[in-house]
Amino acid sequence: MPHVPQLTPTFVGGRLALDFVNIVPADAELSWNQLIAFLESARIVTPERGNQLLALNRADPQAAESLLGRAQRLASALHAAFDAMLHRQKIAREWIEPLNEVLRVTEGHDELNYSHRGWEIQFVARESGLEWLLAAVARSAAEIIAEGTQARLRICANPHCGLFFYDTSRTHQRRWCSMTLCGNRHKVAAFARRHAAVRHGRP
Repeated sequence: MPHVPQLTPTFVGGRLALDFVNIVPADAELSWNQLIAFLESARIVTPERGNQLLALNRADPQAAESLLGRAQRLASALHAAFDAMLHRQKIAREWIEPLNEVLRVTEGHDELNYSHRGWEIQFVARESGLEWLLAAVARSAAEIIAEGTQARLRICANPHCGLFFYDTSRTHQRRWCSMTLCGNRHKVAAFARRHAAVRHGRP
């Protein structure tokens, strides 16, 4: 069964762009609620701003649809680019264009702002559009792609998972998106298979 995204995303990728791609499996649609849940979980927006954005879907559906479409194109392009990197294949220029579109319109600066969580660095866009919400994702993706063959990009060894992650382990031999999500499940399944084989007299 393929990975099904949750409304509250679980971040296992180790890089923002990978966590973003992980919430949208290949050939799947990204919902407005999923996008806002991701932006909140990634601390790109505050919960208060997240509530305002959720309401935007009704108040200004055209603006919401525009941002959602841009996010969907970005996710699809990055999925294709990261998959190509994993298989040591060439990254097509058309996959990079949605990323560059976001980077072009996200001029601005970082500021320290205080919230109930304490001091946080927040990006302040020069333009008033919503595309800046994807700026950190685009920057993260650009850094991974620029690493080329040196990038420690991996995909979970569970064939039913498909989540990307960045391998920061000491040995660089991490296999699972998460020991909790897939690693322990694999161990339990392997244990059950071994015991079933013993019961049936197989070595």
